[in-house]
Amino acid sequence: MDRWFSWRWIDARCCVADRHALMELQTQYAEFTSWLYQDLGDFNNAQFWLDRAFQWSHTVGDGDLTSYVMARKAQLAGEMRDLVDVVDLAEAAQRMARPRSRLAAVARTYESYGHALRGEPVDSERAIDDVRNALDRVSGDTTPWGVWLNEQYVEVHRAQGLEVLGKHAEAAEVFTNAIKALPDGYHRDRGVYMARAAVAHAGADAPDQAATVGLQALSIANDTGSGRIVRELARLDKALVPWQRQPEVAEFRAHFDGTLAHQF
Repeated sequence: MDRWFSWRWIDARCCVADRHALMELQTQYAEFTSWLYQDLGDFNNAQFWLDRAFQWSHTVGDGDLTSYVMARKAQLAGEMRDLVDVVDLAEAAQRMARPRSRLAAVARTYESYGHALRGEPVDSERAIDDVRNALDRVSGDTTPWGVWLNEQYVEVHRAQGLEVLGKHAEAAEVFTNAIKALPDGYHRDRGVYMARAAVAHAGADAPDQAATVGLQALSIANDTGSGRIVRELARLDKALVPWQRQPEVAEFRAHFDGTLAHQF
């Protein structure tokens, strides 16, 4: 009887461990599924899967994973240009994160963009400066989440905030420098950033440059099927209307129309 009880107890412990591992995998799957929907531009499904990931992360009991998912919710709110949720969710993620950790810096990055959306340039720049100053410190953080946080990632978010705040020429310059420093493997993100840089060029009254960069981003959109790139290029297409008779602009708009008609 004692031996039977011991084996049942061992089996139960193994079962609990297996369930915990499966729940963690399920949480990671849900977060990744959300990112895929986000890249497609399907924000409703992206929100649904992030909500599931957040719920399941509590079951796993991994504080880093929970704070990472909350930061991702802030990022998604930023892509949706939600003036309220971005900052609120980013601040919540920072409260959940370990103090002075990489995940706290990730959330602070998204908070910066939220302040830009609200028209708060001082708060936005202060947040970005905090993240810049933290990069060396958080580089040794052992958490597997947010390992892509680096100088280029922070700079493209600074550029994104500058563009929203109407500082188009400065945003275009920051985007351009950050894109040049991106590693080769960041093909999809490069396309997103190039599309946003093109929008900034258009805002800075540089239509030829905007169209040229836009065509490069469009090529990546065709390669990847990224809805994020197409959404930014739709903004560019609209911004370039005043210069639609210029050859470079006309070429971009014709290619963009063809892409929409045949692929998206």
